[in-house]
Amino acid sequence: MIQSLLIANRGEIACRIIRTAREMGIRTVAVYSDADTKALHVREADEAVHIGPSPARESYLVGDKIIAAAKATGAEAIHPGYGFLSENAAFAQAVIDAGLIWVGPKPASITAMGLKDAAKKLMADAGVPVTPGYMGENQDPAFLAEQAADIGYPVLIKAVAGGGGKGMRKVDSAADFADALASCQREAAASFGNDHVLIEKYILTPRHIEVQVFGDTHGNVVHLFERDCSLQRRHQKVIEEAPAPGMDEATRAELCAAAVRAAKAVDYVGAGTIEFIADASEGLRADRIWFMEMNTRLQVEHPVTEEITGVDLVEWQLRVASGEPIPLTQDELAIDGWAMEARLYAEDPATGFLPSTGSLDLFQLPDHIGRVDTGVYEGAEVSPFYDPMIAKLIAHGEDRDEARELLSEMLEDSAIWPVRTNARFLIRALDHPDFAAGAVDTGLIGRDGEAMSAAPEPSPQALTKAAMAMVPASPHAGLRLNAPPVRTAPFLLDGKRVDVTLHGPGADNPAPAMLVAETGAVWQLTPWRAKGGAGDGAGDGDILAPMPGKVIAVDVAAGDRVARGQKLLTLEAMKMEHGLTAPFDGVVAELNVAAGAQVQVEALLVRVEPEA
Repeated sequence: MIQSLLIANRGEIACRIIRTAREMGIRTVAVYSDADTKALHVREADEAVHIGPSPARESYLVGDKIIAAAKATGAEAIHPGYGFLSENAAFAQAVIDAGLIWVGPKPASITAMGLKDAAKKLMADAGVPVTPGYMGENQDPAFLAEQAADIGYPVLIKAVAGGGGKGMRKVDSAADFADALASCQREAAASFGNDHVLIEKYILTPRHIEVQVFGDTHGNVVHLFERDCSLQRRHQKVIEEAPAPGMDEATRAELCAAAVRAAKAVDYVGAGTIEFIADASEGLRADRIWFMEMNTRLQVEHPVTEEITGVDLVEWQLRVASGEPIPLTQDELAIDGWAMEARLYAEDPATGFLPSTGSLDLFQLPDHIGRVDTGVYEGAEVSPFYDPMIAKLIAHGEDRDEARELLSEMLEDSAIWPVRTNARFLIRALDHPDFAAGAVDTGLIGRDGEAMSAAPEPSPQALTKAAMAMVPASPHAGLRLNAPPVRTAPFLLDGKRVDVTLHGPGADNPAPAMLVAETGAVWQLTPWRAKGGAGDGAGDGDILAPMPGKVIAVDVAAGDRVARGQKLLTLEAMKMEHGLTAPFDGVVAELNVAAGAQVQVEALLVRVEPEA
């Protein structure tokens, strides 16, 4: 058995791996960048090694630094977690060549499944059904446009080296193809160093269903049933569950058998996921489910599989990497109940899901129900350099309704401030009648996401309770015979004045601020006079940087006339592109940035003024 393990990752997954390693008596080594000096995974590991500056390309993506850290600390093995170098075959080979144990699949398996086009050809040869599309080498834009037309719109452009929803664009018409292709290729090159794409038919009623597989060095491959990851926003998974709603035993058996064939076709070792897309227009049918890709690593959503099978997948990874066979046979694996997982992100749905950074002055998650996997703590900093996921909340119940209701309760019990989160958005998604009924497809949020994303508002009762705590009754209230029993007092809430009903006279010196927590959201209430009125804010036409980032494209020039909703520029931050648009019809009165510029949060980028 491995005795010492370096985790080549950060955040939640690093902490999760450390937890299992500790239970197995394995010494752990963390690596960290400048931004993660005080991170939770650094605190929890037995030893930690600094590997460079905050940008991932200078730290977590530098394989040589990670291998050097393993050698310097005497670590026997390296676990890559997910993301970063987890599916980098060259890094896996370098780990092996350095005489270390790689906790993952063989480099050849990663290579075989790393490019979506080659993987689909391989799967077709192995008898695994694949989605119709173009997977060739010709990357000429005009040729790709012809292929898209032959396939028939809508189509999906996907980076062949992609993952996590990056380098992926849905295109509804030929007129939109060129722009979507250029954007997809640019994002793919930035994220994966490879701008090649494939094109496949876009399924109009799609379900995203994946199967957890596991192989060992003794020739055994098993599946641990399926997960449904259909609730997505812009191809990013939001809520995952296991098993898949509406899955009958015959379809499950055929789907899972195809997943095992896929894993065996690449001589797979360790934890992996075979992802399928299903046309659910007539329910789940085996003849309408196709292979999409394989993730040759541990998935973010692996806890739901653990919850329904009772298996610790990280323990299995470490045992198999040590040369042991898979601990259970296929016949010994069974589904017990239902599990759901919600990804809690530091982002604000009300502002287009822009990432939210800063100090977690308040960070409270439920510790009495369900399971919480996190990589942060109260007082920690949410950095702009990495993915904004700060926790995963996992619920297990006897059936789907029980798991869904428990997960909603967990989210309602969360309280985080001043960093914004998507907790309230997740609660609304869980409560959506189609999701509650199990009638979910990948387009649900695209159709109804506006209502789910609306800024939450505290109830009058919550505001009154907070205001009464801020403005307690005066000790001389009894002497004020003419004081009204009820009065209205002005407060500032999210930059706007609200009038709150108070009972009885108040003290002369109210508390300067009070946090109001309700149903997964937190607000700050302050006395109106503390701000001197409406407060100082940017003009309605001032386009400020919502976070630190890099301007990668500017679409207007000073003096240009623009229409409401027209894209002005594109900002890259937290590994995602964010388009900033004109708030109304007008003229670009001021342009302060050019492509390539690095900007800080709230920097004035563009000023739009109404036409005279």
